[in-house]
Amino acid sequence: MDDMLQTGDKNLALELGALLRDYRASDVLVMDLRGQNTWTDFFVIATVTSSAQVQGLHKHIKDFAGEKDLEILRRQRKVPKDEEWSLIDLGNIVVHLMTQRARSFYELERLWSDAEQITMKSEQ
Repeated sequence: MDDMLQTGDKNLALELGALLRDYRASDVLVMDLRGQNTWTDFFVIATVTSSAQVQGLHKHIKDFAGEKDLEILRRQRKVPKDEEWSLIDLGNIVVHLMTQRARSFYELERLWSDAEQITMKSEQ
């Protein structure tokens, strides 16, 4: 049963990655952190260009969570205009919406370099 839950979480993380990609976030990456920590299983990381884009993506993620019966544990209600990193905590999946500057500075991909990384390619 536990394997089914983890497979389900991975599928949800990949669906979230595809959703972000489809709504024009760039460099979308899904990281499998199972076995690397105790507080989450997946990161979904995406680069954003504006607070308006972040607000739109927040709405799409909220809608997705509602459709999949996922609880949003932590998210910002209003994104400040100068915000460079927005986090949405869905428990086993944590979504990071970051500007290019923040993403380059924090280097989550390098920090968690032992994790499996799945790049969500643009569909063209």
